[in-house]
Amino acid sequence: MSGRFANFIVRLAPGVTHSTVHYPLAFVNCNFQHDFEDTKKEEKMRMRNIYRKTTTLRCNAGSRCYSTSTVIWSLLGCILLFHLYSNIHHKHGEAREVQLRVTNHPQFRELQQVEEEVIQLPPPKGKRSPRAAKRRHKRVTPLVDEFLDQDSRLRHVFFPGNKSAIDPVKVTGNDSYYYYPGRIWLDTDRNPIQAHGGGILYDERSNTYYWYGEYKDGLTYHAHKRGAARVDIIGVGCYSSKDLWTWKNEGIVLAAEEMNGTHDLYKSNVLERPKVIFNEKTRKYVMWMHIDDANYTKAAVGIAISDTPDGPFEYLGSQRPHGYESRDMTVFKDEDGVAYLIYSSEENNVLHIGPMTEDYLNLIPVMRRVFVGQRREAPAVFKHQGTYYMITSGCTGWAPNEALAHAAESILGPWETMGNPCVGGNKMFRIATFLAQSTFVLPLPGFPGSFIFMADRWNPADLRDSRYVWLPLIVEGPADQALKHSSGLPLSSRVSIYWHRKWRLPQGWSTFK
Repeated sequence: MSGRFANFIVRLAPGVTHSTVHYPLAFVNCNFQHDFEDTKKEEKMRMRNIYRKTTTLRCNAGSRCYSTSTVIWSLLGCILLFHLYSNIHHKHGEAREVQLRVTNHPQFRELQQVEEEVIQLPPPKGKRSPRAAKRRHKRVTPLVDEFLDQDSRLRHVFFPGNKSAIDPVKVTGNDSYYYYPGRIWLDTDRNPIQAHGGGILYDERSNTYYWYGEYKDGLTYHAHKRGAARVDIIGVGCYSSKDLWTWKNEGIVLAAEEMNGTHDLYKSNVLERPKVIFNEKTRKYVMWMHIDDANYTKAAVGIAISDTPDGPFEYLGSQRPHGYESRDMTVFKDEDGVAYLIYSSEENNVLHIGPMTEDYLNLIPVMRRVFVGQRREAPAVFKHQGTYYMITSGCTGWAPNEALAHAAESILGPWETMGNPCVGGNKMFRIATFLAQSTFVLPLPGFPGSFIFMADRWNPADLRDSRYVWLPLIVEGPADQALKHSSGLPLSSRVSIYWHRKWRLPQGWSTFK
């Protein structure tokens, strides 16, 4: 800091006025007339100074003098400069501390460690089980084939039994609050949670998390010989929690229609991927969902509303957004209150993104087509430091496939693909998204750049027994560095989903809500 003070004084020195600084007179090669005139001027100046207030001077080695007031103002300027510098440095340090809090937290450092998964595949069978789900893409991995075979000797690895279920009522002490991806997860009534393909809403009015999803506690069957595995509509399940681990069943908040065969929610139709957002202006909770018929030809979105987060929700009807078909979808509410619908369209070849009306009950006539020809579905959108991110899945029915992460400066695009975000496990695990499919990404309060990646491990042989795969998602790296991509997006910040057999959130995270 001493160097900064010295430079500051030097900049002030030229501004010192002639009335406070006296320069020695030099008489070199001057004639008498000049001497006489100079003497008269000096006498006049001396007479003027008699009536001036005397000022104490401080002089340096070069005979240049500064008044006390000048010195005082210089010192005050230095003090002000030091204060500003310290304040900026402190704020910068705080910002840096916030950015590094995730990686510096001991539990997050533990979660960012790469955990390998060793699975010994059995020798190939001569004939696969006819009950294994059919795959519609050419790329086949032995692990996925084994996963889809319900007679596989590794079935207990993919779908662990009841004895290993996550039971918040039973578990106590140090074993509490651990997530075990792929295990059965029980609610407070000790029944398996039924909230598939769903998402989570944090309700600020009640300081409670609400988890909405497909209630699939029914028989799995095929509508026709070539039809996909399905369960009749039961409704949208809702669970509440204060800690994101202990979940209370709030019941079915949007129920199927049992009698009216023309209704969108008639039990033989399709209701998938329900998402709920809160509208501050109307004070309504608004649910959007994928609505279809048994053959997946309706391809629409449905809308429902409620006065409370735990329902019941009133179904308002369905539509084809922007006049296009819509299948896998999600919603995203931005910081400015504008909400968006993101949906797979055009035979799943393109993703569409469009803003909603202010009441969240319709769409305005603005839409962008992204990932054209890439066949992406199961979108999950989140935001960090002004950049929008999205996790998507390929289109392979109930079979798992490789996830991709994407980023954009504007939610309407253009979007850049960052690659596979999965870290750990093994290669086959990573290209199959840990045998799961994305559904939602939940920000973790108090830890910028940290999220919970929510995914479903579908069980096409028994959809009610589909499992949940929750894993830590971390956005790492500086968000303000330019990229080598054409759009210049900060893709130097990597999105990573870390595999762990067992993990939990950092202690005290809930205090930041």
